[in-house]
Amino acid sequence: MNYINKKLNEFNDYIRYRKVAIIGLGVSNIPLLDYLYEKKANVTIFDEREYNQIPKDVNEKISKYGFVLHFGKNCLQYLKNFNVIFRSPSCLPTKPELVEEANRGALVTTEVELLMKMCPAKIIGITGSDGKTTTTSLINSILQKAGYTTFLGGNIGTPLFTKLPEITPQDIVVLELSSFQLMGMEVSPQIAVITNITPNHLNIHKDYQEYIDAKKNIFKYQNEDGLLVLNYDNEITKECAKEANGKVIFFSSKTKLDNGYIVDEDVIKECDDKVRKHILNTEDVILRGNHNYQNIATAIATTSSLVDIETAVKAIKEFKPVEHRIEFVEEIDGVKWYNDSASSSPSRTLSGINAFKEDIVLIAGGYDKNLDYTPLAKPIVDKVKTLILIGQTSGKIYEVVKNELEEKNRHLDIYMCETLEETIPIAKKNASKGDVVLFSPASASFDMFKNFADRGNKFKELVRKMI
Repeated sequence: MNYINKKLNEFNDYIRYRKVAIIGLGVSNIPLLDYLYEKKANVTIFDEREYNQIPKDVNEKISKYGFVLHFGKNCLQYLKNFNVIFRSPSCLPTKPELVEEANRGALVTTEVELLMKMCPAKIIGITGSDGKTTTTSLINSILQKAGYTTFLGGNIGTPLFTKLPEITPQDIVVLELSSFQLMGMEVSPQIAVITNITPNHLNIHKDYQEYIDAKKNIFKYQNEDGLLVLNYDNEITKECAKEANGKVIFFSSKTKLDNGYIVDEDVIKECDDKVRKHILNTEDVILRGNHNYQNIATAIATTSSLVDIETAVKAIKEFKPVEHRIEFVEEIDGVKWYNDSASSSPSRTLSGINAFKEDIVLIAGGYDKNLDYTPLAKPIVDKVKTLILIGQTSGKIYEVVKNELEEKNRHLDIYMCETLEETIPIAKKNASKGDVVLFSPASASFDMFKNFADRGNKFKELVRKMI
């Protein structure tokens, strides 16, 4: 007998002929166009871009369906008297227009929040400032290896709200969740993971506390049956255990826990009442770097109640780096080139630098998210042989590195470039056989590129042109 999702059916009946707003024609909202048209909702779309900046095929669909479209910076002035509002993750629920509509009685939500409220399957949610995409992908691979039917979504994969008719209680939904998606959310997954919390997206959040509070929504609404997996090495996530409603499992690479999962030198271990069980040697996995070994420990902890450890280890040994995350591109004349374009914060680039024992030629810089680059200074001075900078943050990175060099009376060749294209021949000239060229921007991509994937693909294209 086919599963019938009663909650979804009730929602579909409710939106029929009612006023529904879609704010932002991004990845998460575009699938809603077909869905809401099919359900006969009265749809109005809002997008801050100009009309000619919206993809042609999307505009054609809007016209075909007869949807109303308001565009431009002041489009939300027309957001009045709606029943349901789907906001894009980047349109925070604190916007005055959204607050006004919510106070009037509108349901202000996102496709991922409604998915979580109506999903019949167990949900695993993963958030964090760093490592969440790799951890999410690892968890999904382990579950699939064990034979589960999984649906991968949220900030990664496919928007899943329109897939709800396909999801059954026997499946597992795995969601990567950003602070923008979690902000204002009033539902938590049964299994929640926070890889770490460090300053990020401070150009959009009003302050660091708002960012932290958004992350905490991933476990805030769990009950006593919930599971929360936390980083013991991060002070903020460690303290989250005090607010947990259900069971907590810690992971660590710095502390030999009595209970939890640890990275102990080159071995990942399970700790249970002070007994440490060897699970996996880090030399047996493809992933590089201590941060990735933490991600592995996190994934094992998260799936421990669902998958036997032997199956999990098999999946981990086969797992390859996610694209744009310390992704090996090519070896040219004995120099290995790595694409780490997804590293859009200093802490991520720090992990990338620490993943290598070889001498590093580092290409960094990009869009400014109002972050502090001081933590990068010492690792760059200690481990990087040549630094090549681009983008809005190049000056910030240069200043903190220069100060560190002066303090230590050290020298480092630093090049300032206007474009990514300029960096490649400089990196090639300065890299010797046995070195690594690491493209790890420590910054967002929006000053020069559509997103980090566009940036990473351009880097790979430029590298492969040298072959």
